[in-house]
Amino acid sequence: MSGDNTKAVQRCGWAGNDPLLCAYHDEEWGVPERNSRALWEKLILDGFQAGLSWLTVLRKRAAFREAFQGFDPELVARFGEADVARLLQNGGIIRSRAKIEATISNARAYLSMQRAGEDFSTLVWTMAAGTPLQNIGVVPVKTPVSEAISVALKKRGFKFVGPVIVYAWMQATGMVNDHAPDCFRRHEL
Repeated sequence: MSGDNTKAVQRCGWAGNDPLLCAYHDEEWGVPERNSRALWEKLILDGFQAGLSWLTVLRKRAAFREAFQGFDPELVARFGEADVARLLQNGGIIRSRAKIEATISNARAYLSMQRAGEDFSTLVWTMAAGTPLQNIGVVPVKTPVSEAISVALKKRGFKFVGPVIVYAWMQATGMVNDHAPDCFRRHEL
């Protein structure tokens, strides 16, 4: 076998060798997302990830989608105490009462924004200057932009949206390009 087709793809170090993480890195992470509902789902998942590894969330993502009705804010907003109890028994998801209740509350906040004529995607992308920010150098855990988005979301009733969670979400949704300088995705995005 010739060596010219065996050159390893250079990825961000966090992707490691796990096939699920590599696929997420290669196909999703850092790709600019402008669909409000998709942004909301990813924000919820980043909230569930707090204190855990992203791989844990990826492995449970299908179960999360099923448990939270496809992350349809209209449906999730109607969840009550019986739904919380049901979700706390669901071993396929991360069973944190605070995070489950925050998801329900965040669905209501999202819908409240819509009723007020405010588009979720427009709000966050406008605050992020409308185009992916290009971070070069040391990757921060939060920035003035993530702090401002966090404040704006909390003001609208969102929970589990501190500036560190928001920054991780900004990375995942392509509001900031934090791919390593030698990563093949850095220049594609």
